[in-house]
Formats: sequence, C-alpha cells, structure tokens
Amino acid sequence: MNWHRALISVSDKTGLVELLTPLVREGLQIISTGGTAKFLRDKGFAVQDVSEVTGFPEVMDGRVKTLHPNVHMALLGRRDVAEHQQTMSRFGVQSFDLVVVNLYPFEEAARSKASMPELIEKIDIGGPSMLRSAAKNHAQLAVLCDPADYQWFLDNRLDWTEAKGRQLAAKVYAHTSVYDALIARELGYEGPALHPGGGKLVQSLRYGENPHQAAGWYRWPSDTQGLAGARILQGKELSYNNLLDLDAAVALVKEFTSPGVVAVKHNNPCGAAVADRLIDAANAALTADPVSVFGGIVALNREVTAAEAEKLNAVFLECVVAPSFSEEALGVFTKKKNLRLLAWPEMMNFRRGADLRSIAGGFLVQSPDRFRAASEWKFEGEKPDESRLRDLVFGERVGAALKSNAIALVANGRTVGLGMGQVNRVDAVEQALKRMKDHHPQIDRNSVSLISDAFFPFPDSVELAAREGIRWILQPGGSIKDEDVLAAAKRLGVNMVLTGERHFRH
Repeated sequence: MNWHRALISVSDKTGLVELLTPLVREGLQIISTGGTAKFLRDKGFAVQDVSEVTGFPEVMDGRVKTLHPNVHMALLGRRDVAEHQQTMSRFGVQSFDLVVVNLYPFEEAARSKASMPELIEKIDIGGPSMLRSAAKNHAQLAVLCDPADYQWFLDNRLDWTEAKGRQLAAKVYAHTSVYDALIARELGYEGPALHPGGGKLVQSLRYGENPHQAAGWYRWPSDTQGLAGARILQGKELSYNNLLDLDAAVALVKEFTSPGVVAVKHNNPCGAAVADRLIDAANAALTADPVSVFGGIVALNREVTAAEAEKLNAVFLECVVAPSFSEEALGVFTKKKNLRLLAWPEMMNFRRGADLRSIAGGFLVQSPDRFRAASEWKFEGEKPDESRLRDLVFGERVGAALKSNAIALVANGRTVGLGMGQVNRVDAVEQALKRMKDHHPQIDRNSVSLISDAFFPFPDSVELAAREGIRWILQPGGSIKDEDVLAAAKRLGVNMVLTGERHFRH
C-alpha cells in the first residue's frame, strides 16, 4: 500500500514527529487541523489546513472543523466501487491513506475534578467521528488512535495487509467505546450499557481463578480511589484470586469506624475484629479461626506499625492491605519478601458503585448493599446494652460479607465462629457453632451473639443455638413462620433482634 495522504488531528502529540518524518520523506502529504497543524509547522513539516479540503473555515471555537462531507467522503470512499470514485471526483475529494487521530483528554479532565462546563468542552465530537469512519474503511486505509502503535505501524508499513488494518480498526472501536462510556459515567449514567466497554486494562493477569482460565484486571477510566490506585510495596504479582479477596476484605473493614482487621479466605471472612487498639484487633482477627486464616488476605483500616507487622508475620498470609505502613513496619515485612503489601490511602473513603455480575448472554446490575440504623430495629425480649449493641452492629456487617446462607457468632468485638455458603440455614448454624467450640472452647456463651443474614424458615436454628447457650440472635425477620420462630425464642429465653433488612450474598 502507498502512503500518499494523511489526515492528522491529535491532542496527544507524543511520537508524532517520529511517526511522520520517514513517511514525509517517502512522499506523504499532511492535512491537519488547528493546534495539530501549528505544532507540525513549528516542527518544519509542510501542512495543508483541513479547511482547504472542506472549503469551510473552523467555526464555533473549533467545535466544527472536520464534520464535513468532504472529510468523510475521503475517509469512507471505497477505491473498488466506481460510484464512490465518481462522486469523489465530482466534488474534488481525494482519499486518505492514513488517519492519525486521538481524542480530547476527557479522562484527564474528569480526574482533575473539572467543572461540568469544562468537562462538556472536553467531549470530542469530530475525533470519534473521523476514527469510526476511518475504521469502517480499514480495507482502504490505516487508522491510528494510540501513539503506542506508531512504531508498530512504521515497522509494518511496507508489508501492509487488510488484516493489519483490521487490527487497528478494532482498537479504534474499543477506544471510542471506552471514551463514550466514561462520558456517560461522568454525566451521571450508571446503567448496564457502560459495562462492556467501560473498563481500561490495569494489567493482564497470569490466569484467572484456575490456571487454564485467562484473566485481566480493569478499572473504570475516571477512577482515582479504587484498588488500582493502591501501591504495591513488595511481594509477588497480584493474582485474580488475590484481587477478589482484597476487594472483599476491604469492603468489610471499611465498615468499621473503630480500629478494625479482617481476614478473608476464598472471598469469605474467616476472622474479623474491632478494638480500641489496632494491635488488639489484629490479634483477635488472626486467632478467630487460626486454621482458616492460613494463606489468607488481611485488611486493616489504620496505618500498620511494627507491632501489627510482627503479629501478621507470625502467620502465613498472601496479602496485607492498609491505608499506609510505617517505615518500621516495612522493615519487619522484609523478612517475608513474597508477602504482597498494598498501601491504599483512599481505601476508607472509596465509595462502591453498582455491583455487576455476568450471566449467560448478559449481566446483572444492582445497587450496593446497605444497613438500617439500629434505631429502626425491633426487639423481642430484652433490649441490648451498649456493649451488646456494638456487637450486633459489628456482627450484622460481618454476616452480610459472608456467602449465604450465613451465620456469624460474635463476642466482644470479634468473630468466634462463622458459617457460610450452606444451602440450608441450620447447616450454617452448625458450622459456626462447631468452629466456635473448636477454636474458643472456653468462651462464655452468654457473651456470644448470633447473626443471620436472612430469616429463619423454621425454629430449628434457634433451638440449636439455644442448646449451646446462645441468648442473643439478630436476623431480618420476614418468614411466614416468624411467629413460630419468635415463640420458640421466647420459650428458650433467647432475645431476638429484628432488623427488617436481609443481606443475602451469592
């Protein structure tokens, strides 16, 4: 393919001189717009203004310059269709062989918290139009939307094929899709249509949940506070499973206003605690289930000091994430060079958006989970004192983070037995009780509260808990058997707290 005429209009001028220098030497003619034309002339290139092609000046502060039939005929006209060539000849239009366009920096404007009028002015109209037209006609020309592709194009220009043009065209449509999705998000749209093209690759991952599954990590383009903003201070490359567990651990620990620590294994909390001191919360969370925490992920909601680092180093862990780490703590962690450490300064301020889940042929979207204030709860039996109420609030957060059916046993600001992922509720109760008896056999059962993520369909779970000395249960209520369940609780001396809000997690 011969490279005779190029349309150039870029905001990011990185690598442009290096791209065009050999092409101009080989006879390339440059047609360009506004600031790009001035930049190229200043670099010594001969440039024809696009207004000479259109016969129409740039107007409205540059809002209208390439939105013209002469430009798009030159982009879309097929050389192998006689009628196209006749039409172009009648209007004096020549085809483009190369199109180099990148878009107004809307993403940077969004990141800089620009005002809405400023953001509106950064919405590129002509650029995406040129890119999409050129990409549609990729059999006739080459289109470059990313400076990272310039050298690849130069290396391949003398042996050009339609397949190479298609590769660049596909990137254009992915690029404009992300661009439009970002604009939609910044203008306030949160609907499902953003998901397919709305992410930007952070990194390709070694594999997914299993070694035979390919995987990648993406972020929303305007995101500045999410997990992609965390700094990896040491350790091996993050895996797909690490990222899932880190997200789950942080989602729970950020619910706590007191110093808190959460350990997660296979996307389920296996230990959680709050305390007046972070070191005490760390000790309680790590010993909540000392078997399950092995190989887990731990999140802390305060800066990690040497004291917590020593405690964490005593356990085999995959990752530790916190807002920050003291220099002394980092020195302690050097003993575990494979341990992944992530400093995420914004983790406690990050607000989660909609939850997205893929299904066959599409995906589901839901708003984030929420919790009713304790002042809205109903109490059947005694009202809890301040200490018990703190445990119930803490336990409800933990229970909501477990996979359903879920039961959390908590005492004095820590988990002492967790049951999750069971297909019936009584099995989840049995699992939680077994773990409590295995790991905390001496615990005062009167101090323990049981939290259920959903209602009890029958009294059997309440009866089982009561046999083990549990006297406080929190659940949403809402079963057609509520009267039977509440009657059983009253008969057995169990105080029942009804929140009115279920917290399934699948």
